[in-house]
Amino acid sequence: MTRAASSPGAATLEPPAPAGKNTSGTARIAGVGTATGEQSYSQAELLDLFAITDPKVRSVFLNSAIERRFLATPPRGADGTPQAEAQGQLLAKHKRLALDMGARAVRACLADSGLELADIDYLCCVTTTGFLTPGLSAHLMREMGIRSGASRVDVVGMGCNAGLNALNATASWAVANPGKVAVMLCAEACSAAYVIDSTLRTAVVNSLFGDGAAAIALVADPPDAAYGPPAGTPDPGSPRILGFASHLISDAIDAMRYDWDDSQGKFSFYLDPNVPYVVGANAEQVVDRLLGAAGLRRSDVRHWLVHSGGKKVIDAVRINLGLTRHDVRHTIGVLRDYGNLSSGSFLFSYERLLTERAARPGDHGVLMTMGPGSTIETALVQW
Repeated sequence: MTRAASSPGAATLEPPAPAGKNTSGTARIAGVGTATGEQSYSQAELLDLFAITDPKVRSVFLNSAIERRFLATPPRGADGTPQAEAQGQLLAKHKRLALDMGARAVRACLADSGLELADIDYLCCVTTTGFLTPGLSAHLMREMGIRSGASRVDVVGMGCNAGLNALNATASWAVANPGKVAVMLCAEACSAAYVIDSTLRTAVVNSLFGDGAAAIALVADPPDAAYGPPAGTPDPGSPRILGFASHLISDAIDAMRYDWDDSQGKFSFYLDPNVPYVVGANAEQVVDRLLGAAGLRRSDVRHWLVHSGGKKVIDAVRINLGLTRHDVRHTIGVLRDYGNLSSGSFLFSYERLLTERAARPGDHGVLMTMGPGSTIETALVQW
């Protein structure tokens, strides 16, 4: 399993522990689980559904490197065409989808961890695609029957990078409470954050995002406890979280934002066309800071789990970090099969890595997310 903790936005890492020896200040990843909506669509199906004929908009959809996405499309009218949804309807959709997908992701995570609902001591819920008061965590605890004494926190409005911001806080709580179970959930109902019109501004967003939820369970072992598999076994066990590093690109604070659209009477997400290049140009310094604190180089990292932010974003990060397409195969695969799942995308990639059984004891991995701020978040793990 794993361990972690660091001050927010800093890369405070400990050197790797001797084989079989636990060190204080780290948490282990006990398990992961994911869930999606019920219905998926190809890009061509969505273009037909919304009767989009503009060649430029169609090109954005069909050249996105996305094959299918899970979405809850608007209700149909008598003629079969999608009906406009008011902001109140979208908020209700967000609550319904986030609770459904979130509960299924948490249950899958607990099953993967060998844990029960009663074991949850801390619940952190992340979402950007809707707003609830009380937050998603309170609704989820009631709906799932999570014990009322569990601590909880909601991370709202941080965007696609928020999964690692929340993981940092969740890992810190786990380290402060050794032996207790902390669960982080990213639940993004992107279907509740769409504005459908004929502009290229919305076309970029509408071609990209999908619905999904992902949960991860963390536990910190007491100091001096044994961790990992027995020496000589090929089983890598559960990775330890060694630290985090953040980078805020303040000059690009407006490059990704959620604005109120007066003409539509709802919120609308905006993505600057230069986002991939801004993120790519800043990727090296935050990754090198993360690795340098642990005495590592990029060549020492065996596994790269990058946010599936879009084809251009993935390519920009890959090129600037000197990575191959094989290095980011899980990221590419998640984008292809689900689109951009916002804050939980990197956990879908992590789950694919585990299924692949490619990790070995001692391997290092880098997790990277990017989002509004503009922000790049990173974490270092070791099996």
